[in-house]
Amino acid sequence: MTVHYKEKHRNQFHFSPKEKWMNDPNGMVYFNEEYHLFYQYHPHSTTWGPMHWGHAVSKDLIHWEELPIALFPDEHGAIFSGSAVVDWNNTSGLFKKGPGLVAIFTHADTYPDSDRPRQRQSLAYSQDNGRTWITYEGNPVLSDVNITDYRDPKVFWHHETNRWVMVLATGQTVTIYTSPNLINWEFASEFGTKDGSHDGVWECPDLFQLPVDGDKENKKWVMLVSIGDNPEFKEGSRTQYFVGDFDGTTFVNNYSEETVLWLDHGRDNYAGVSWSDIPTEDDRRIYIGWMSNWRYANQVPTEEWRSAMTLPRELSLNSTDVGIRIIQRPVAEVNSIRGGTKEYKGVIVEENNSLSYNIGTLAEVVVEFEKQKASSFGLSIHNTSEEKTTISYDSKREMLLVDRTNGGDNSFSDSFATVQEAPLKLNNGKVILQIFVDTSSIEVFANDGEVAVTSLVFPSEVYKTISFFSQEGSTNIRQLKLNELHSIWE
Repeated sequence: MTVHYKEKHRNQFHFSPKEKWMNDPNGMVYFNEEYHLFYQYHPHSTTWGPMHWGHAVSKDLIHWEELPIALFPDEHGAIFSGSAVVDWNNTSGLFKKGPGLVAIFTHADTYPDSDRPRQRQSLAYSQDNGRTWITYEGNPVLSDVNITDYRDPKVFWHHETNRWVMVLATGQTVTIYTSPNLINWEFASEFGTKDGSHDGVWECPDLFQLPVDGDKENKKWVMLVSIGDNPEFKEGSRTQYFVGDFDGTTFVNNYSEETVLWLDHGRDNYAGVSWSDIPTEDDRRIYIGWMSNWRYANQVPTEEWRSAMTLPRELSLNSTDVGIRIIQRPVAEVNSIRGGTKEYKGVIVEENNSLSYNIGTLAEVVVEFEKQKASSFGLSIHNTSEEKTTISYDSKREMLLVDRTNGGDNSFSDSFATVQEAPLKLNNGKVILQIFVDTSSIEVFANDGEVAVTSLVFPSEVYKTISFFSQEGSTNIRQLKLNELHSIWE
């Protein structure tokens, strides 16, 4: 008999369903002191199939309670990705008293007497804090027979125009619609025909506003767009973003069409979107992604369940010497699972002389490297089976590398064993890494969230040791913190 949450490779501080298949996060909304996380779910298999909306809730974004399935396939098709909002003023007319939750999602089936996919947007609503859902009797509320890939609606209330806004993935673009009531939608504009990367089909858009450098008088709009797997490109599925302006109908990219900005430089952060209706007194933009890649998601070596989410992250915008860029940091609530800490300062790593420390089975590693003469420096996280994931900084190329080629089982896909690279400049001669080591994942945040690299790993036994190295000269570890982390399932 399976003991759930203790299985081999089961992540211990990332959300995963008790059993079966999960992919994209959906319908993330905060309401009545609960964070709701819905997700693409197949309750009958550990591989992708007819999609439902799974459901979990949390008080702190870290510890999750899995609830019964929220939305099931019906006469209009399977339940693909979408979003949820609080209809505070009952613009929809779906609530008898007070506000309620409305889910906006894609119904997916095929056109009658055809094998051509059909994707249409529909509604469901909840009058009991998301515990039960009623599908809107007028579904679908938005369709377009000319567009085949027509999915993943992300909806928000735009205060300046007093209307709802929907961003929808439409093949290789994002189409924007507006509505007074969540039911009747009008075309507003289309974005992205030539902008950014078109390496795969566009999916799971999001659109939100953030202050630049914390200045609430200077805000920009951010559009996230995930890109589906294309076998012609080695990275598989991944997520890009755009920074620009939005007036309620049209998004304008502030950068050249050929500029491509990647949200995460690892292989395993896809389809992420942000929570709706975070209270104004909190005012964070909180994001979570699906921690996998369509290139191998159906084949990863887990048995009873498949897939986990990233750690929730707070997004912000900072000015850099190359323009405005997203900064992402794990939410502060991760403090709730921190245990004991070991701290070291002023440690010199000599050339060809590694230093090792025990980190236990679940860990947060915070290390501040100061470059001296070394051309490359970093660390390996490993076990007694000589399996290791190596995180290094190449000072000549100004590149952060996360190498999982010897990290464990990679037999399930020719695409899995890889070195992931992220451009990163030294910050006053230093590189600061915050690394979260879970049973089968490693998340790296560099220079206070300037760069993120999210990576699955499947070692035969858990990593428990960290070793530091320096090449072609010495490196100074100015500060090292090894934080024990606790399982969220205990």
